[in-house]
Amino acid sequence: MGRTSFASMSPLTDRILMGPGPCNPYPEAVEALGRPMLGHLDPEFVGILDETCERLRTVFRTRNALTLPISGTGSAGMEAAFVNVVHPGDVVVVGVNGVFGERMCDVAGRCGAEVVRVEAPWGEPIEPDALLQAHRSPAVIAVVHAETSTGVRSDIAPLGAGKGDALLLVDCVTSLGGIEVDVDGWGIDIAYAGTQKCLGVAPGLAPLTVSDRARDRFVERSASWYLDLRMIGKYAGAATGARTYHHTAPISMILSLHAGLGAVLAEGLDAAIARHQACGAALQDGLEAMGMELVAPQAHRLPQLTTVRLPQGVDDAAVRKELLERYGIEIGGGLGPFAGVAWRIGCMGHTARPRNVTLLLAALAEALGSAR
Repeated sequence: MGRTSFASMSPLTDRILMGPGPCNPYPEAVEALGRPMLGHLDPEFVGILDETCERLRTVFRTRNALTLPISGTGSAGMEAAFVNVVHPGDVVVVGVNGVFGERMCDVAGRCGAEVVRVEAPWGEPIEPDALLQAHRSPAVIAVVHAETSTGVRSDIAPLGAGKGDALLLVDCVTSLGGIEVDVDGWGIDIAYAGTQKCLGVAPGLAPLTVSDRARDRFVERSASWYLDLRMIGKYAGAATGARTYHHTAPISMILSLHAGLGAVLAEGLDAAIARHQACGAALQDGLEAMGMELVAPQAHRLPQLTTVRLPQGVDDAAVRKELLERYGIEIGGGLGPFAGVAWRIGCMGHTARPRNVTLLLAALAEALGSAR
């Protein structure tokens, strides 16, 4: 059997990505991936990196000097957040109402923390008072702002107001750029996100911001060399001190993030958030008009990630396969207790457009009609 020529391989299909991520990236972010390669210490690239960090400060709504894109997906941002501030034996209170709260517990435990879990049922938000009262003097309080596995938003501002001496660590992977995030206003000490959701960029970077208060509590020697923010911070920008080589930055991804953030800020951050809200509301209204039940309570429902229960007797995999193969639309299946019970429908980044909502609702109605 002969070799397969790369030239003869079929091109990838152009999908409408309406799952839990990645979304369809902004055209500006796609175009930037093809720009000429620069060295990671080239003055021109360093200038773009600095601009990217400043744009991240704008979307995080912070003035934190240590604000940068971590080289890795959102999970790398999560790990960087924990391994730099959690000392062995520290008490870490974690809100758990889905997959990503569970992952926080796992990472904190690997750092040697005493993990105090505060649980809420899947599909419900974490109560701020429950987190604040879980331990008298935790080192860290950690929570997921927008739980991707359930489509639920938990309130953050009361945690910042009541955290006391604890550091407040927040997962903003699915929230940043899609709903309000106010790092400084809410008293968040460490926040991380991902590029592939509401920021409208391909997966590969984890925006992260760290307050001066949290930097003062960095462990002396992080268990992770690659994610050691003491070292990365010396490279990431002039605002953090003298620039020193740490690792080879993913140049093309940072160029793409710079461009994607530029698209968001040119639209206006508030306008981008309003667009996500309008598209999410239209999607959720349309699903309910079809007689479908939404999972998340209305007051804590994410516009950018909707969880909806499958109608009785519908084959989960068969419907998602038809949407993908016949219409080129991807939606996500449920995780954990929602596996085979609910779908996760994303409307994020460049995908968050009325035309995509209308197409998905029409395609889903046809797919459900043929499935019954």
